[in-house]
Formats: sequence, C-alpha cells, structure tokens
Amino acid sequence: MSVSFSNFPAPFPATGKNIHSVTSDHFVLYGGSATICQRFCGLKLWLLDRLKLKHCSKKHRLSESKIIKNQDKLDSHLETSSSNDGRDSEGVSTFSVPNVTKRPTSKFQAHSPNFPVQSDQAPSLCIAVIGATGELARRKIFPALFALYYSGFLPENVGIVGYSRKNLTDEDLRSIIASTLTCRIDHRENCGDKIDAFLSRTYYLNGGYDNREGMLKLSALMEHIEGGFEANRIFYLSVPQEALLDVASTLAICAQTQKGWNRIIIEKPFGFDALSSHWLTKALLSKFQEKQLYRIDHLLGRNLIENLTVLRFSNLIFEPLWSRTYIRSIQVILSEEMGVQSGRYFDGYGIIRDIVHSHILQTIALLAMEPPISLNGEDIRNEKVKVLRSIRRLEPSNVILGQYKATSDDKIDVKLNSLTPTYFAAVLYIDNARWDGVPFLIKAGMGLIKHRVEIRIQFRHVPGNIYHDRFGHNINLATNELILRDVPDEAILVRVNNKVPGLGLQLDASELNLLYKDKYNAEVPDSYEHLLLDVIDGDNHLFMRSDELTAAWNILNPVLQEIDKSNIAPELYELGGRGPVGAYYLWVKHGVQGTED
Repeated sequence: MSVSFSNFPAPFPATGKNIHSVTSDHFVLYGGSATICQRFCGLKLWLLDRLKLKHCSKKHRLSESKIIKNQDKLDSHLETSSSNDGRDSEGVSTFSVPNVTKRPTSKFQAHSPNFPVQSDQAPSLCIAVIGATGELARRKIFPALFALYYSGFLPENVGIVGYSRKNLTDEDLRSIIASTLTCRIDHRENCGDKIDAFLSRTYYLNGGYDNREGMLKLSALMEHIEGGFEANRIFYLSVPQEALLDVASTLAICAQTQKGWNRIIIEKPFGFDALSSHWLTKALLSKFQEKQLYRIDHLLGRNLIENLTVLRFSNLIFEPLWSRTYIRSIQVILSEEMGVQSGRYFDGYGIIRDIVHSHILQTIALLAMEPPISLNGEDIRNEKVKVLRSIRRLEPSNVILGQYKATSDDKIDVKLNSLTPTYFAAVLYIDNARWDGVPFLIKAGMGLIKHRVEIRIQFRHVPGNIYHDRFGHNINLATNELILRDVPDEAILVRVNNKVPGLGLQLDASELNLLYKDKYNAEVPDSYEHLLLDVIDGDNHLFMRSDELTAAWNILNPVLQEIDKSNIAPELYELGGRGPVGAYYLWVKHGVQGTED
C-alpha cells in the first residue's frame, strides 16, 4: 500500500517527519511505542470523522473539538509508556493498518517493494558519485545509472550528484556524460525525452581540496534536492586507493542522512595485501556498519556469475553430480587480448590483486559452496566464506607467473617493472568432504591471443567403459564436460559422446549448446547496471564481506610474499601469444588436459 500523508488535515498528528509510506500493507513510523499509538489513534479518529461526515447527518458528526479533546487525553495517558521504545536495527517501528485504497505502483516500486515513497516531487533516493569526472564514472557509472532510470528501476525524480575537485557547473557535467548515454536496442521509445529528464536530475558539486568542507556542502545539496523528505543515499567512491580512507571518513561524519539508509560503494582493489586490507577494513568499520559497505567488482556482475547458483540449485541433473565423486577437475579461465590497465594502476597491483583476489576466488566460492538456506545475501556469503577458509594456502610450486613482452610499437602501456605479473596460473585444492582431491585450475592473463572468459567442469571417466577401444589412444577426448562461457558468445555447452551416423560403430565427442544470442533476443545489461541495482535493493551476495576479504588474502599471501622478496620472477611471453609455457606443464602435473582450442 502506498499512501501520502501530505494531504491529511491538522487533527491527524502524523506527518512526513514521522512516517515512511511503503509499497506493502504497512506504515513505517519513526518513534517509540507511545508515539506510534498516538499516531494510530489519531488516524483512527480522523478516519471515523471522515466516514461520519460522509454517511451521517449533521447532528451525528464528531466535532473537531471532541477529537482534539480525546487526543489530549490519549497523549496524557501514553506519556508514561514512552520508555518502551521498540525499534528495529535502523530505528524504525512498524504497525499494520486496515486496508486503505492503494495508489498505483510504478515499475520501480514493484521491483523494490521496501523502497520508501515520498510525495510526487521529493526524491526517495539520492546518489552521489565521488570522482565524477574520472574515466570510470564517465564510461561506466553514469551510463549504468541512466540505463536503470530508462528501464524504470530508479524513481523518476531520483537525485544524482557528481562530486569532484574540478571547477565545473551542472551543465558542464551534463555535457560530459550526455555523449555516453544510450538507450536499449530492444526498446527505444522516448529515448531523447528520457535522456533530458535524467540529465535534469543530475547536478555537480566542486568539493575543493578540503574533504570535510566538501562533504558538508554535498550533504547540504542532497538535502536541498530531497526537499526535507525521507530519502536514502548511495555514495559511489570512485576515487584512488590513497584517497579512499580520507574521503570515506569525512563522508561518514558529514554527509550521511539521518532520514533513511546510507550505502557506500567501494571499488577494488581492497588493499595491497593481508595487512593493508586488515587496516583498511578496520578503519572503514569504525565509521560504517558492515551492511552499509558494498565492495564492487564489475566482473562479478556478469550474467555467467549470477547463473552459477541457478544452474546448480535449480537443476536436478547437476547438483547430485557436483562433488569429487563425479568431477575430475574445474578450470576458471579469464584471458584478455590486450593490456587494458594503465601503468600507474596496474604496475602497483598486478593481476593477482586486481583480478584473482576478487573475481577468480569469488567465482570458485560460488561454484563450490554448499546450498545456502535461502537466497538472502548473508546466507550466500556465509557459505562462500566457508569455502574460502577451506582452500589451502597457495604454494609457489603450484603457481606460474608471467609478464608480456611489449615495445612502444605495440601501442599499449609498457610501464611495468620486472616483477609485475600480467599472467597468473595456479592450482587450488579445497580441503572439505565435497571437494577433497579435486584440482581447481586458475588461468588469468592479459595480452593473450584471444579474449576468453569461461568455466570448464570436467567429469571423471566412465568406470569400466565398454567403448574404451572406440575412442582411440586418447581417452581424455571422451571426457564429459560442462562449459559455462561468457566470452566470446555467452553459452552453456555440454560435451557428450555419441555414435556417428552410418554403418559401423564410430564414436564422436559432440557439444550440446545453448547459445544465448540465438535463444534470447534481448540486449544483455552491463555488469555495472546489475550491481548498482543490487545495491539499491540491498542484495549484497555478489559483494565481498570483510571476512571473505581476509580469507582470500590468506590464500594468496604466501605467493605475494615470495614476489615481494624477489624469489619468484615472471616468465616472459609474447604479446598476443598463449602465455607462459610453464602453465601447460602445470596442467599436466595435475593430470588435466589443456584447453587452448
């Protein structure tokens, strides 16, 4: 039920100051039990009065003075009960109200039923992009926000503030981001009007070089946009790592709203190693609650990642096979054609801290976790962290590092020192009952022959296979395999053995395939759209919790320490090649067939 209290008359004492209206059969009130009872009784008296005005004669109407007199008596009676102040974790109390005529719900309200709705003009959400003039904000964050706005997942009157240190105006920011905004291919109705409406809700603030003063100005601007009504706030911190703590600390003190929730989005990497990550996490948790922090990794917003749990837990044919009994090995592969990171960033962090720590290990956690008790984000996180804690610490003997050889003629960034890895191959083992002895092979690299992102699950050989002689000398060719591919051409492939039509008995390994572009005639949303919508909805299962961070660093720390001591040197490989040859021998060492083709 969505109800506005802005038109209630004075005798009813509940105002926008005390009440949220939500799209369910509940009102949400701020205040203690006494205040709630007062508001409820005021509502009851007001409704009775309105009904009597409509259906009764003049002599039977309740006079306004009688209502006020009854309310005064109620106020006096309830003063003593104000100490029994029952609230939830956000200081919000709820009570049920009999059916009242419902207002139509928007697409956004239907998608996010717990989102507070204000008057027709005041926004129920304000989003601040800190670092609004950076490349990430311009190319990814603002286009993703517009895509959500265009598709109806943001309220029409959302407030968006770009914050940076450059001396720009609202119109300057709108001009910068306007060229990056596009509408969906599959529905472009009123595209120009939507872009204009979105830009009109976008504002700019020059925060200057004093973060405290800047955040105070940001809060004031957001309050002005919100119009004094209840509104929630999202802060996207698209800032360099060295500025993160200062910005986050001043934001916590100066810019959070007291009239709704606050959520903070933090970009990877989340520290440089276990120690720096520990201090960063400790500093953030001294200012925010864990549930407010959303550590974003755009690679986790891909449809492939979201589909992992769907395939596992909604298909009977897969879940019974999902263990060491039937699975021989699992490979997680991410290769980029060219080096896309800037030297200033990548030379400091490398592929281990940038991709392996978050994306690769999170993918393995989702693949290997036990069934959660529900789809609640915390339930899924609880299962993921159990997997991460069960993974053995990496031994340098099970790791191959590489670095591409590049020259100025290759037109890519070559500002890398001799120890910065651009390629990482490793074998992980999970020490629990489900996965004991199954190798999880990781391959992540840049500057390789082709762009490929996929997961390959190889099953064991059929025991006592009576067709053994029909496969020739390489029995590995007969291995059943499930391939989950994101790039190129998102698909789900199942490799099975079958008879080739014709006389005689010749077997062939063929692929059953679900190619998404053939099956689904729809544009796939960008990963930032997916993750930003999750933040708005409060769905945190694809965002790393602090204990997940710690567990992931513990796995990688032995290798990082050896790199820092110069005990491991990356193997050089040709730009545009297949990567270090050592990775092939590592695969063979653990009895796994290569997957270069």
